[in-house]
Amino acid sequence: MSETLERLVGEFAKLPGIGRKTAQRLALYILKSGGDEARSLAAALIDLKEKARPCRECSNITEEELCGVCSDTRRDTTRILVVEEISDLMAVEATREYKGLYHVLMGAISPIDGIGPDDTTAGKLVERVKRGGVEEVILATNPNLRGEATALYITGALKPYKVKVTRIAYGMPMGGALEYADSGTLIKSLEGRREV
Repeated sequence: MSETLERLVGEFAKLPGIGRKTAQRLALYILKSGGDEARSLAAALIDLKEKARPCRECSNITEEELCGVCSDTRRDTTRILVVEEISDLMAVEATREYKGLYHVLMGAISPIDGIGPDDTTAGKLVERVKRGGVEEVILATNPNLRGEATALYITGALKPYKVKVTRIAYGMPMGGALEYADSGTLIKSLEGRREV
């Protein structure tokens, strides 16, 4: 393989979820495409790194001081949904159901990995709540040890501010079958049951 092609394959392979075969397919696609397409891709990557920055309020990605969610006057400013990563925010926004604000932690607490609260934006969240006007903080961290540790920390940090702290429900996915569910999912499903 040529040195330049190998270099591009290597760069693509560094991306999460991209194995060597997929990296080769992407590199060969770029090679076969017109020069304008390759330049457009390169320009988009450079623009992202040079222009995108965290929203000063919620840490979502934006080119302005405030992201589109925080600057939208139609949003419910009394609720904040807390997520670990921007991809989580994007997933919730894709449902078009949640109308409140967000807070992106940019990670999760993991003492075993040396990641503490100061390595996330949890402090910024506490400051937002301290300013007032927030009635509910909805914790939507992942249902794993890191997500649970993060949710526990935030719950404790917000206790002095008399804000309602809730956790998203866990349980069986739509279309799932009980016989294939793991015991943790079944336990959380039973704990989170609601009246019908």
